[in-house]
Order: sequence, then C-alpha cells, then structure tokens
Amino acid sequence: MSVFASLVEHLADLLQPLFGASAAAAAIVLFTALVRLLVHPLSRAAARGQKARTELQPRIAELRRKHAKNPEKLQRAVLELHAEEKVSPLSGCLPSLCQIPAFFLLYHLFSSSTIGGEANALLSHRLLSAPLGGRWADAFGDGGPLGGAGLVYVALFAVVAAVATFSYRLTRRTMADRPVLSAGDGEAAVSGFGALTRVMPFMSFFTLVTVAVVPLAAALYVVTSTTWSAVERAVLYR
Repeated sequence: MSVFASLVEHLADLLQPLFGASAAAAAIVLFTALVRLLVHPLSRAAARGQKARTELQPRIAELRRKHAKNPEKLQRAVLELHAEEKVSPLSGCLPSLCQIPAFFLLYHLFSSSTIGGEANALLSHRLLSAPLGGRWADAFGDGGPLGGAGLVYVALFAVVAAVATFSYRLTRRTMADRPVLSAGDGEAAVSGFGALTRVMPFMSFFTLVTVAVVPLAAALYVVTSTTWSAVERAVLYR
C-alpha cells in the first residue's frame, strides 16, 4: 500500500501547480481515468458481447418455444448456443470486477492513520474544504451540511444523481431491446439475469449510498468511474 501511496503523492506533486491544495483529489480523478483506460478493452468486449447476445434473442425465443415444457433441456440448449457462438453471458461483469482492487486500495489508503509505520500524510489533503479521508457524516460536525465540506458533498451527490438518472434511462432503453429471460433460460441460470433484469435499471442510484459512507477519496473514485461508465456506455451501445 505504501507504493500506491507514493504514486498518489507523486501525481499530486505533478498536479500541484494547476490544482493547488486540491492536487491530491485531482490525482485520484486522474488515477481513476487511467484505470478506466486500462479496463476499456474489456468494456468494448462487453459491448460486443451484449450486441451478440441481442442478435441471439430470436434463436433463443425459438428454443423457448421448442422446449417450453422441458426447462432443463431449454437451459442446456441455450448454453450450447452461447458456446457455439462464443458468447459469454458473464462478459459484461468483467469491467466492474477488474476495478474492485483499485477502489479498495483507495478505501484502505484513506482509512488508515499510518502507512508503513509512519503517519499517513495523505489524510492532510483536501478537496476544497473537505478532507479526503473524511466522510459525509463528518461534514455535519464541520460547518453542517451547508458548510464548506458539506457543500462538496452536495456537489458530488448532484453529479451522482444526474449520472444515475442518465444511466437509468440508458439501461431501460438498452434492456427494452431484449426480451425478459425466464428462469429456465441458460443465460438467466448462469448470470442471474432473471432477477437482475428487474433490479439493473436502479443499480446506478446505489452509488449515492456509497458516496455517503466511504472516505471522500474513494467517493471521488466512484463518482469519476460511474461518470466514465455512463459516457462509455452511451458511446459503445449507441
């Protein structure tokens, strides 16, 4: 973790002339963008997989009619179809899974008072009036929800709400092009799409809860990453 702390410090030093006291926050945004660039090939592959699965829907519908009375045979037939066409129902999860380590690194980095036996200097960095190691609840004791730190969170919540609304509409539009999978379908059995179909449009709003409870540094990662995802999906799934 000390190596990662040094990376953030070096990025902050490079950005200091442009962002001043908020250089570390800018470094986190830049780090997030670099992570998303590395994951972008997986996102493109996921988009291709989504389009391929959409193209398979007429054949899956035919299998559903053919094996309507035999769910197990339907499931096997759908799985065989995916294998034959080299389409994985789990490919869309890979971009999110690959980002989890980076998020938890930031979370632990800005939740630890010491790094390598020494005081964590990163905790002294701020985004305007809000400490990067602080949480939304801390803002209530530092000027209240409309104080300096509180207004930083108000701005973050506004960005998250706007991105979540955009993602909600985009997800609804994307999923409208696909028929709802039944519990016996192979894709539903493998990836939980049956239940996920109902929940997915609302998942982007869960980011509001995340931003409220994690350290501000990790919240910046989440806000930047979800904004990137929304723009990326709008481009890749157009």
